[in-house]
Amino acid sequence: MPFLHKIAGVVLLGALILGLTLPGQRPRRAGTVAHAGAASQAARPAPAASPQQVPATTRAPSTPAAPSVRPSATPPAPVRAATPQAVAVRANELGEIPVLMYHRIMKRPVLSLDRSTGELRAELTRLAREGYVPITAAELVSGRIDVPAGRHPVVLTFDDSSPGHFGLDARGQVEPDTAVAILEDVARRNPGFRATATFYVNDDLFGMGERAAEGLKWLIGHGYEIANHTVHHLDLSRMSQGGVRKEIGGMEDKIFRLTGRHTATFAYPYGAIPARRAWAQRDGGRYGFQGVFLAGWKPSESPFDKGFDRWAVTRIRSEGKIKENDCRRFCSTAWLDRLDENPGERYTSDGDPGTVSFPRAGLGRLGGRFRDLARTY
Repeated sequence: MPFLHKIAGVVLLGALILGLTLPGQRPRRAGTVAHAGAASQAARPAPAASPQQVPATTRAPSTPAAPSVRPSATPPAPVRAATPQAVAVRANELGEIPVLMYHRIMKRPVLSLDRSTGELRAELTRLAREGYVPITAAELVSGRIDVPAGRHPVVLTFDDSSPGHFGLDARGQVEPDTAVAILEDVARRNPGFRATATFYVNDDLFGMGERAAEGLKWLIGHGYEIANHTVHHLDLSRMSQGGVRKEIGGMEDKIFRLTGRHTATFAYPYGAIPARRAWAQRDGGRYGFQGVFLAGWKPSESPFDKGFDRWAVTRIRSEGKIKENDCRRFCSTAWLDRLDENPGERYTSDGDPGTVSFPRAGLGRLGGRFRDLARTY
């Protein structure tokens, strides 16, 4: 072999060895996450949205991801002190939230679940005077609770989309003596009392017929939530997976066709739970809820409480202290009396939707993913 060829071979061999040993950036494997640290951040409540954004989206909402878990070797970050304002109003954002359940609203009630227009007005007026501010069911389950400091959230839910809930006259004005008309009037008379509610609707949408799309869009445009209550209001506990999904999906299809939006929450007819809760929570891209509501008998836990179950949110029947269904203890009048007598048990806002303020003694009840937002006193 000529001498120059030998030298070239030695140089080539040396370059190959150096290329294998010198440090350098390895190519990224397919599927590697570029910013893995971002996934480990504790979940935060979504920022407060405008009323038009809350009830629905243009596609089926995704199921919220499970909160990240801190490594056991890492000590939890110290909880910061509450603001002077939170202390002054005795904020407790781990307190209970009443979710009131209404059915037909009529001038003269006929059935046991009916409420008169006078009874509805009186109850809403009481809520306003006792410092409650209505929020939607979607805002509750997502933690988007934006009410003034010292005030208390309440969720008003109306089941079955009956004509007494809402209607529009020939001029497009809200029909008088409907639930919406009464709620709007109470809000006008009580500044700070927000005119909003969640309507769990069935196939016959407020008896509006061909004007149903107009009615739903009016409600959404004015900050109300349209939510799913199945097509025919059947007992889902007696139905197969296919039957459950047909009832829920059929109603979802209709709402989407009329509004261009999917719903965010669902309520079981009769409070009857199907054999598997997952059937009612999601069905591919057809529907996917953020929370599911029961018929109920007690206030809901705070969404920041580790005991809160977004798939089984409890409600309270609107009724006075009557014997039926043990309403002397478990219907709205009794519960509002109890919370008024025990103000430390109800949710009281610190005025800042980006923090969760409460007495230090409640720290053990806080959901772990909200620790970074916690403020105690």
